Amino acid sequence: MLRELQLTGNPDADKLLNDDPFALLVGMLLDQQYPMEHAFSGPLKIANRMDGFDLHKIAATDLETFVELCVTPPAIHRYGGSMARRVHALAQEIIDKYDGDAANIWLAGRPKPDGPEVLKRLKALPGFGEQKAKIFLALLGKQRGVTPKGWREAAGNYGDRGSRRSIADVTDATSLAEVRSFKKATKAAAKAAAEV
Repeated sequence: MLRELQLTGNPDADKLLNDDPFALLVGMLLDQQYPMEHAFSGPLKIANRMDGFDLHKIAATDLETFVELCVTPPAIHRYGGSMARRVHALAQEIIDKYDGDAANIWLAGRPKPDGPEVLKRLKALPGFGEQKAKIFLALLGKQRGVTPKGWREAAGNYGDRGSRRSIADVTDATSLAEVRSFKKATKAAAKAAAEV
């Protein structure tokens, strides 16, 4: 089922995420040690400074020029410089391996890639580890209608129906608050376990 993404609280930022698979991938890349809705607003900040959001234009921009663009207040992330470098590397990776189309990560190939293959491809991207790849796979399955065979299993707990674990489960302000609450409780439990 294709759902209109409502991840940022900003209609323009959400529209870009809905319209551009690379923007959605960049939002996921930025979703680290930074509030979710701000991370997923990063692509719009880049678009506003580059006269549109275009992965070819990002990759073609001199790296230090792109970093400067991304750290200019309001920066795309708390760690704007390092994240800008990752976004630049991600753009180049999509050009080199996926013909400049981020959707090819989950659509290209014969036979069409299954859930484990999509997860493997996501994990191989710059700035994506196991957890980030699983969350993005769950986001694709739950909200973008991308449901390759075995995607829920490959996404682990993030693929669970009705869960409130990650950005994959955010559909409005209420679910955002529920995900925040889950993350806070998980952190508190991990801290308590570490202190024992």
